[in-house]
Amino acid sequence: MDAPVPAPRAADLLAWYDRHRRALPWRAGAGERPDPYRVWASEIMLQQTTVAAVKPYYERFMARFPTVRALAEAPSEEVMQAWAGLGYYSRARNLHACAQAVVAEHAGRFPDTEEALRALPGIGAYTAGAVAAIAFDRPAAAVDGNVERVMTRLFAIEDALPGARPQVRDKVLALLPHDRPGDFAQGLMDLGATICTPRNPACGLCPWREPCRARIEGTQESFPRKAPKKAGITRYGAAFVLTRADRAILLRTRPAKGLLGGMAEVPTSEWRADYELDGAAQDAPLPLRWHRLAEPVRHVFTHFPLELTVFTAEVPPRTAPPAGMRFTPLVALAGEPLPSLMLKVVERAGLAGRKAS
Repeated sequence: MDAPVPAPRAADLLAWYDRHRRALPWRAGAGERPDPYRVWASEIMLQQTTVAAVKPYYERFMARFPTVRALAEAPSEEVMQAWAGLGYYSRARNLHACAQAVVAEHAGRFPDTEEALRALPGIGAYTAGAVAAIAFDRPAAAVDGNVERVMTRLFAIEDALPGARPQVRDKVLALLPHDRPGDFAQGLMDLGATICTPRNPACGLCPWREPCRARIEGTQESFPRKAPKKAGITRYGAAFVLTRADRAILLRTRPAKGLLGGMAEVPTSEWRADYELDGAAQDAPLPLRWHRLAEPVRHVFTHFPLELTVFTAEVPPRTAPPAGMRFTPLVALAGEPLPSLMLKVVERAGLAGRKAS
């Protein structure tokens, strides 16, 4: 007769976390009071981005905007430039708007409940739970990808994500210790990031190895179940890299809302699945002799791949920019909020600039 499977205990995870917690620049040390601003900013940055990628950006961001008030009072262009390279640029716009709301509506202090946090711009269920738990020790569930993986394996949840998320949340809430909810939330995240990894999980080192149903059944790597993704249709377009002989490049700012909102770019055509390069000259910022580069720039967004054909041209010094555009000296290009896609375009054109991420 098989031995009964023990129930997972929060105490086992907390004991493991006390020994193995990661040292992260936004994380308070043992016994220290977390800074809600640093917790919130890190959680926004970590969405869709790895810890390793976020660390240098976070440290530069905090040096530039050390308080929520400093961030709220900064020009939007400065915030977007500091964010450039992290991707998912709506996060930066929401970050700025949220900081302004915290200052205007809460006198510069973050509210300490999930409900009040969710009323702020750009804060969803996960971020509200994470900030409430980590910064204020509220009994809240913070369910990210790491937590989903741990819990679906621990309980062998067969339903596919994202449909299984309510079950995962319920399991987290059932385990939640009311004396150390912040440490429990961070322990779950650390367990998923370092032990219960997507491939080759280190089950022998896991504090929940005994109660883990997926480990017992040898099916760890089949969890979490995920619904198949629909492949996006590739879109095409043209990008126009226009330089002046006095070493300046033509740029414009994208609309505040929408994809890459508020970021800088070289002029481009529309991005469409049926874009015809034969008519690209009609989309150019000026009627010039444009040189088409042989190799396009390829980039993958969340919902679709993009292929941009790059065209280059040069105009005399002091040429005026078209309406709504500007010439930026190449030596000042690092100060422009260029997303990684545009950095790829600039580099494809052979211009010095920051390395695309």
